[in-house]
Amino acid sequence: MLNRTFARAALWISIYLLLVVAPLLVLLTGQVPAGAGFWWDFSMALGFAGMAMLGVQFALTARFRRAAAPFGIDIIYYFHRYAALVALGLVLAHFLIIRIDNVAALGALDPRHAPWYMTAGRLALTLFLLVVVTSLWRKPLRIDYERWRLWHALLATTAFLAAVGHIEGVGYYINAPWKRVLWTGFTLSWVGLIVYVRLVKPWRMLRHPWQVTEVRPERGNAWTLALAPVGHAGLRFASGQFAWLTLGDSPFHLREHPFSFSSDADSGRVEFTIKALGDFTATIKDVQPGTFAYLDGPYGVFSTDRHPAAPGFVFIAGGVGIAPIMSMLRTAAARAERRPVVLIYANDRWDEVIFREELDALRGRLGLKLVHVLADPPPDWKGERGWVDTALLERHLPGADRCNLTYFLCGPKPMTDAAQHGLRTLGVPLARIHFELFDMV
Repeated sequence: MLNRTFARAALWISIYLLLVVAPLLVLLTGQVPAGAGFWWDFSMALGFAGMAMLGVQFALTARFRRAAAPFGIDIIYYFHRYAALVALGLVLAHFLIIRIDNVAALGALDPRHAPWYMTAGRLALTLFLLVVVTSLWRKPLRIDYERWRLWHALLATTAFLAAVGHIEGVGYYINAPWKRVLWTGFTLSWVGLIVYVRLVKPWRMLRHPWQVTEVRPERGNAWTLALAPVGHAGLRFASGQFAWLTLGDSPFHLREHPFSFSSDADSGRVEFTIKALGDFTATIKDVQPGTFAYLDGPYGVFSTDRHPAAPGFVFIAGGVGIAPIMSMLRTAAARAERRPVVLIYANDRWDEVIFREELDALRGRLGLKLVHVLADPPPDWKGERGWVDTALLERHLPGADRCNLTYFLCGPKPMTDAAQHGLRTLGVPLARIHFELFDMV
């Protein structure tokens, strides 16, 4: 299975590279305009490559399950973020080289006197810069997630269409009929992706509504939201996976948030356990049964189901990072799992430990070794205190089999970083360590 996953990953990486490089073939093959010079041609190549990468960005966020399966959608989203920086760098270099080498080609800056397609190019570059700045610094700029997501979609789409207009208007390198046909095909495919993501996919979700059946409180200012399908069969998910949730609104409004399933994957129940950490999550406690919802999922490779041959599992969670791990534990208990299972669960205080009583009950059902770690323990606390570090892991992980077990980490980034460092220090192979990226949006 591992070799098959690597093969699929290699296939999709090759497809990505082909989509990025293919437009350069339009530039380099056939008759090329004479007398332009190296720097001019180089800047054109950078512009085409940057434009291709920006077009493929829409494919990266389209959430195609087959493409995401070998990597995990969280990794795809992180790649999307850094690919945007590379693409913006290429487009900026395209502009700066012309600005230095042939400034006259840029024409007048005033849109009243400049050709429309040059103004379109400047608009595209400005909007792409704005998209990147507001994405990287969304939290310092205090832009709430829902407003950012709407403007991100509008700005990115407008910028892309303006860039297409710029290339079409200039017409340089694509004036041959067959080149124009190829370039038009690429452009239409990217526009088609935008239509699919913004119109077709929400329309499909609209046809499969869900309804809130229960909102129950948990420890640690968390709430479990239970959903039931309305007029359809629902969905099947693997334990540990997640979905994008739209609550009390139309999926066309782009007000969706990713949450991990916390319920048993085989029970037919769909539940999310959500901690009140922000504007949207703080409203979960006020959601009324009967509220309509929509789901896009399931997604993710953070699941024990992908490791049937593993001799045992170690889970390391922090705070609400227990949600996907709880799904895996509940599913394992329902399946009468007999392989060894260790859970190291870090929290600030004892009364904030989500699922505290159920985890204690799972000790008997699973043979679970449960280790609580508290940063601020009560005076009579006899368990682990402080942080998850190398010494703590060494105390609680089986020495002989430590390197053969499969590890799942989910929680705040400082905790998962420290846990990864500790596991590598203890000799655990990197391929056996899996983690959920906690803040991918």
